[in-house]
Amino acid sequence: MAPVRPLEAGVYVQELSNGPTLAFKDMAMQLLGNLLEYELARRHEELNILGATSGDTGSAAEYAMRGKKGVRVFMMSPHGRMSAFQQAQMFSLQDDNIHNIAIEGVFDDCQDILKAVSRDPEFKRRFKIGAVNSINWGRLVAQVVYYFYGYFQVTEDSSTHVDFTVPSGNFGNICAGHVARMMGLPIARLVIATNENDVLDEFFRTGVYRVRGRADTHETSSPSMDISKASNLERFVFDMLGRDAVRTRSLFDDQLRERGSFDLGGDPAFVEVATRFGFRSGSSTHADRLATIRDTWRRHDTLIDPHTADGVKVARMHAVPETPMVVLETALPIKFAGTIKEALGREPDRPQRFIGIEDLPKRFKVLPADAQTVKNYVAEIVLVPAE
Repeated sequence: MAPVRPLEAGVYVQELSNGPTLAFKDMAMQLLGNLLEYELARRHEELNILGATSGDTGSAAEYAMRGKKGVRVFMMSPHGRMSAFQQAQMFSLQDDNIHNIAIEGVFDDCQDILKAVSRDPEFKRRFKIGAVNSINWGRLVAQVVYYFYGYFQVTEDSSTHVDFTVPSGNFGNICAGHVARMMGLPIARLVIATNENDVLDEFFRTGVYRVRGRADTHETSSPSMDISKASNLERFVFDMLGRDAVRTRSLFDDQLRERGSFDLGGDPAFVEVATRFGFRSGSSTHADRLATIRDTWRRHDTLIDPHTADGVKVARMHAVPETPMVVLETALPIKFAGTIKEALGREPDRPQRFIGIEDLPKRFKVLPADAQTVKNYVAEIVLVPAE
């Protein structure tokens, strides 16, 4: 279920964090896990999933795939950059088919390794590699559903338009909203909320898409959005350019690789097209997050996590009285207890099943940010039968 609850006049929060890992990514991942197990059994095949996570995707994938027949999960995460709760959720799993890889770098290093493996068809074929990141179309399709469900909870008929604000780092969740809008859902505006890693906010304000290097990627209190290369943005730009594959490839494969950026701000069609697709954006800081968490708790008796706080802060910048604004919740506050304690002076309530999770034994492998090293590790696990 993904119920919508009112926060303040015209602003709502849609609960998406009621799954097994307390994050919105469970909504699609639980479906994907069951579909994969069914299809692999039907084909009598196996699949080795290689993924990259900044926090929530990894645990959602692992909880969806743990114990599934015919599936192994190799999940890369930036070493030491997730919250203690996020690390414990992933690293404490002892299932034989779950393998955690802590990469010495930032999330973008993990994502670059994943893309490098994707460009090696021989390795993918030999070791039956698949992906469950938001670049997996099956995940986006599942996420489209809750935009429709949220819409119908705040409207009485299909003549009403609704705005959605989505905390976003990799452009996956909000890309599902873009798909829903193209399917005919009456969405007036899709508002992107970023943290200090504001590559998406910069793009929608200026037309400049400029990726950041490792040194320029900030470590923030909303770590799941500490991303400077938004993989799913390419899908939107493809639509924005009239589905011109040649020009899209030139931007992302040529200009972005050579210069680290491309600029559509000088294109006369950029503002018109971005407006027609209904995108707006804004960013939030650590101080903003703390203030928003305090405000929503004191005024509305509602506790939100730091990423959702980014969303609420930016939603307030763009909300208009005549149009309902729905903020998509990203996770429950317990996943980021340190920030909640900093904001309110106490930790949030913890579900019974997660009491003491940080003290459980952890199983993970630390590897350098090198694609070949990761491929060697995957090959070693796959080729050596479990004892």
